[in-house]
Amino acid sequence: MNERKQMLTADDIRRALVRIAHEIDERNGGIQQVVLVGIRRRGVPLAERIAAAIADFEAVEVPVGQLDITLYRDDLRMRGPAPLVRKTLIQHDITDKVVVLVDDVLYTGRTVRAALDAIADLGRPACIQLAVLIDRGHRELPIRADFVGKNLPTARTERVEVHLMESDGVDEVVIMRPA
Repeated sequence: MNERKQMLTADDIRRALVRIAHEIDERNGGIQQVVLVGIRRRGVPLAERIAAAIADFEAVEVPVGQLDITLYRDDLRMRGPAPLVRKTLIQHDITDKVVVLVDDVLYTGRTVRAALDAIADLGRPACIQLAVLIDRGHRELPIRADFVGKNLPTARTERVEVHLMESDGVDEVVIMRPA
């Protein structure tokens, strides 16, 4: 049986996302050129929450897109004969925009590398920034987040799980440790 430890509550997640929203606004001198792109699955609701937070204090809607990176993964063969491919939905032109990729957990960096490849196929942004709820370390690629909700140093044997109301019925971040 795994040991489970809650690291962030629903309120902690809300505060982290509001802070990230403010940091995105400040770093970019406003949000006029910003497009948020959530990496499927849990990056999408996080991007939508960040956009809602920005709308609360800027009274402007930030475009939000959804990016599926399945076919760009370097471990595609390990995922079985028929990986589940979901839809990429980005309705705004990203050329010359500031694209902020949003994901739940930054670990090895391989998901972000795949997302960068996918974005390159969709246009040429002015720049790409990365926002993550959790940075757990253990990078295998030279990738770093621009906006981080919480740094959670972990052991490689531990698993970080982000549970969101939209998909899991609860907002929390837990670390699962092998017993």
